[in-house]
Amino acid sequence: MALQLGDEAPDFTADSTEGEIHFHEYLGDGWGVLFSHPADFTPVCTTELGRVAALKPEFDKRNTRVVGLSVDGLTDHATWSDDIEEVTGHRLNFPLVADPEHKVADLYGMIHPNASDTTTVRSVFVIGPDRKVKLTITYPAATGRDFGEILRVIDSLQLTAQHKVATPADWRQGEDVIITTAVTDDEAKERFPGYETVKPYLRKTPQPQ
Repeated sequence: MALQLGDEAPDFTADSTEGEIHFHEYLGDGWGVLFSHPADFTPVCTTELGRVAALKPEFDKRNTRVVGLSVDGLTDHATWSDDIEEVTGHRLNFPLVADPEHKVADLYGMIHPNASDTTTVRSVFVIGPDRKVKLTITYPAATGRDFGEILRVIDSLQLTAQHKVATPADWRQGEDVIITTAVTDDEAKERFPGYETVKPYLRKTPQPQ
């Protein structure tokens, strides 16, 4: 059965480009992103891994560790790393798991038989400090991911985990947010002084700091 929001993210031990990792231990007390690739030496994946390497300081700022996964082995990973640096200008600076026996892919439901029996789709799992799945996104093999969007969602997840707010469509860091319907008007006046009532069920307020 596919992992759903709120499920515990399965733990695993696997070889990676940064040595053996124990997934939950590697994430520590922070957030995590686990994302899969159909295979090594594929064009879209090459651009994606270089992009994540470039964005690693942004993930670090959010106390978020990234882990990539491909169903190929460590020898191919090492050679591919050189290609990624040559093509994108950024060398891998996060672990890329080797999963030739599909153990992790099967744990996370990354192989969709109607798409391919052997390669993973472009799965993304955002995992909270409580080790629960907070977000899943699945892309087909031919469509590269927008990692700026993944960072945007992490911003929203971290904000809404701390405050009784939700984020509207196309929200970006620093913009107004929505007070959740679980908050009464009296509580809203205390928590969010000066908030705006657009509709009785839609109340806007500046983003809490």
